Amino acid sequence: MASLNTGSSPSESFDQIPTVKFTKLFINGEFVDSVSGKTFETVDPRTEEVIVEIAEASKEDVDIAVKAAREAFDIGPWPRIPGAERAKIMLKWAQLIEQNVEEIAALDTIDGGKLFSWCKAVDVPEACNILRYYAGAADKVHGNVFKTSRDLHLYSLMEPVGVVGHIIPWNFPTIMFFAKVAPALAAGCTMVIKPAEQTPLSSLFYAHLAKLAGIPDGVLNVVPGFGSTAGAAISSHMDIDAVSFTGSTETGRKIMQAAALSNLKPVSLELGGKSPVLIFEDADIDKAVDLALFGILHNKGEICVAFSRVFVQEGIYDEFEKKIVEKAKTWVVGDPFDPKVQQGPQTCKEQFDKILSYIKHGKSEGASLLTGGKPVGNKGYYIEPTIFTNVKEDMLIAQEEIFGPVMTLSKFNTIEDAIKKANSSKYGLAAGIVTKNLDIANTVSRSIRAGIIWINCFFAFDIDCPFGGYKMSGFGRDYGLEALHKYLKVKSVATPIYNSPWL
Repeated sequence: MASLNTGSSPSESFDQIPTVKFTKLFINGEFVDSVSGKTFETVDPRTEEVIVEIAEASKEDVDIAVKAAREAFDIGPWPRIPGAERAKIMLKWAQLIEQNVEEIAALDTIDGGKLFSWCKAVDVPEACNILRYYAGAADKVHGNVFKTSRDLHLYSLMEPVGVVGHIIPWNFPTIMFFAKVAPALAAGCTMVIKPAEQTPLSSLFYAHLAKLAGIPDGVLNVVPGFGSTAGAAISSHMDIDAVSFTGSTETGRKIMQAAALSNLKPVSLELGGKSPVLIFEDADIDKAVDLALFGILHNKGEICVAFSRVFVQEGIYDEFEKKIVEKAKTWVVGDPFDPKVQQGPQTCKEQFDKILSYIKHGKSEGASLLTGGKPVGNKGYYIEPTIFTNVKEDMLIAQEEIFGPVMTLSKFNTIEDAIKKANSSKYGLAAGIVTKNLDIANTVSRSIRAGIIWINCFFAFDIDCPFGGYKMSGFGRDYGLEALHKYLKVKSVATPIYNSPWL
């Protein structure tokens, strides 16, 4: 079974666990208590102990934040200053984040159980990269001039959509914060951000740094709270012009409904996934094992693009199964501050229990448990890497997004069989192909209905490459210039031309 690294207690695992400095709502450039005075606990998943009490935003707090954002948009400087000036402030913000990388990484570790080394080396630097990318785009927003068939000078403008509501997930609190915020800022929008109630700490720290960087008051507001109250208030608010959400398909439906029943605001939804990886007989088995295992265990399986469905061609299946089970048993689960640890705790008790419930379902439905399936240790939300085989397509563990370190392992025969199995899901966020054959890679990548296809790789994102889903994995794109454009509206302007020598 996977080993629990207990070389140090959670409180001793990092030289200096940061003191949490910001626990209040950030509205109109100030940290303030909630109107009700209510707070909620944010819990360290390593220890199951309360880290701190956070101000809980209600509908009334969202109303105040939206009013500040609306005034900042309607009469404030942010949408009106040149894009190059917005870029300077965004670049300053990125610089301040870099100066605080260890503290921010530690906040995401104690709040969400994420590996400290990964946060420090990848997540926080990526946040800076995202800011710089969209800072570079801020002064390149322009429309078109049209060659018309009438006596008209006709052109289009790209204008900021207005006040945006961002609802951020708990699995990547830093990267998803900036995937939403950075393009909206570059476009000239103002915003209200609701971080996940499980992981609000880094978002509040980022708000503090935004103020220091010079982002005007009211442009960026952060309102920690619960989806049923603060999230619902954002989704249904008559003075919010667009909503961007990453999270579950169930919540995405509610946001769409609220948007439709309020002011018909546009929504962008990056939702659930049940991503397949297809491993063909010509693959290097050892490399395929590494790829498939990382694909499900990265970020403790709490990742929308996780390779939760692994399909292996019959000729290499037995060898692959043996090797991946052996490797899974050596996977190190433990304190995420320990550099030797490969998998930290699940983010919260609710998710921990949900994953164990899915594992129980898998057993009861007749799937064969090859390894894992149990909690690790007596404290903290740790779960063993888990692999099922003999999984039927109609089983719950084959259809539902588990969002944890649980893999289903199955065989396929032909290319056509592989494509059919890959597409037998209501989701379509990502997929993987492992093969040395270019023809197979081309055929299969064009046949799977998913937003991104990784050939012989996993988690291969780039800021310039749009990312989003097919089917019930949502619509709209983060990253790339497509993300910038979803925070812009097209306005056409026509002027008559009299006595022109040409049209």
